Amino acid sequence: MSIIIRVLGLSLLAFGMFLFPQEVLSSASASLSLWWRFVLPALLPFFILSELLMASGFVHFLGVFLESFMRPVFRLPGQAAFVVAMGYTSGFPMGAVLTARLRKSGEISRIEGERLLTFTNNPSPGFMFGAVASGMLGKPTLGIILAGSVYLANLLVGFLFRFYRITASPAQPIKLPSFKRAWQELKAAQLQDKRTIGQILTDSIKQSFTTVIMVGGFMAFFSVILRLLNLWHVTLLLATLSHSLIRIVPLTIQQAFFNGLLEMTIGCQQTIQAVPVLSQQIALLTLLMGWSGLSVFAQVIGFISGTDLRLAPFVFARILHGIFALGLSQLFLTFAKVPTTSFPLQTASPSLQFWNTWHLSLLMFLGLSALLIFLALGQRFLAKT
Repeated sequence: MSIIIRVLGLSLLAFGMFLFPQEVLSSASASLSLWWRFVLPALLPFFILSELLMASGFVHFLGVFLESFMRPVFRLPGQAAFVVAMGYTSGFPMGAVLTARLRKSGEISRIEGERLLTFTNNPSPGFMFGAVASGMLGKPTLGIILAGSVYLANLLVGFLFRFYRITASPAQPIKLPSFKRAWQELKAAQLQDKRTIGQILTDSIKQSFTTVIMVGGFMAFFSVILRLLNLWHVTLLLATLSHSLIRIVPLTIQQAFFNGLLEMTIGCQQTIQAVPVLSQQIALLTLLMGWSGLSVFAQVIGFISGTDLRLAPFVFARILHGIFALGLSQLFLTFAKVPTTSFPLQTASPSLQFWNTWHLSLLMFLGLSALLIFLALGQRFLAKT
């Protein structure tokens, strides 16, 4: 039965593409333009960097150094801190890619991988500050509220999932940070990798380009699907049915919500067009960014397909993430002084957009890494006093 449904669905999709070629072309072009402007600069440099750092043994070094922080807070090994830093820096699907890598190499268990996967997938800072706050809303200062709500909500999800499938095995003793032990782990990891520096760099670039192009393909494909669903009024039908049950929410807002459930970026754009009140815009935007959309779900499924990690915890975490982000955004708005007028927008050149997105991601990576190391050092200092 599932095979018949799959064949019928693909046949219907192919029929729609032949029936509406211009709409397919425009929707795919728009999604690839967004991929070029925000996703590529946010992901590609950090994909290459992550491959190089993992090959150099830096992940093992960081794992020893941050074990004493990650274990009690998230019930994860210290190596998971690298995934947290990279995931919050570059946005999805970086967290899924690195979690799958650690699971395949045996650095984390299945349960630890599922815990880690639940809170290391976010929109990139470049998307929240550049595309949404500055580009769509015309209020760059709102990027702080959007990013703060999304990041803090995901950390809360990660803390809650520390209680996910706790085993009855005796707790492992937590070792304090040790530069000597961390350096030994780094050297041991380098000795295990027999590749030359040239081979490592070549492999890192090849793997990174393949991954980031795959992300662009997912974005274009789901953008086309969503466009066809709108042309066939499927999302409008879902919104109409929902509106018959929840009449307090206007139909246009519910349609934007259903579009956002499928593809986050399009849902964010339609939310700003459909919702007139700023606080309601922020609420729905943070909800959709926390959920992330079925397009991101498909990316995560693709990257963890070679592992034994299950998708159900990730889906449940995304629901919690959206709800928490919505609540935090409204809490922040009550204390923030938000300008009521929009800023005049200027269209930046592609090279400037590339630099701004990469610059935000770099600052996020450096700041989060410094914070984690500071917490580990603080714990070591307190333990000695």
